[in-house]
Amino acid sequence: MVLSVSERTFKQEVLESPVPVLVNFGAPWCGLCRLIQPILLQFQSNCCDRIKLVAVNADDNFKLANTYRLTSLPTLILIENGKISQRLEGFDDKEDLRQALEAISVNYAPINNWQRRSA
Repeated sequence: MVLSVSERTFKQEVLESPVPVLVNFGAPWCGLCRLIQPILLQFQSNCCDRIKLVAVNADDNFKLANTYRLTSLPTLILIENGKISQRLEGFDDKEDLRQALEAISVNYAPINNWQRRSA
């Protein structure tokens, strides 16, 4: 399950998080936002507690949308130690998103998984 975050809880849940946070900015009317949900849930299950996944409704959190200068939805922003580490937007299809998320998850894979991949 993805944690919904608002302007009120963003600082505590995202900026002050001890683990990196992948913020999914979307909106209920956004068809692509709904299409990527299964991919994000799979990403979350693969990364477990190494990366936190949260969702922000851009329509209901206008200040956050402006702060992070959203130009399209969905926009995914990886935040580490309160700072943007990576931004994913304008991906072409599900496979493009899968590859980008895989690249992120490799950086946070447990040592035993990394060793299995490189063997």
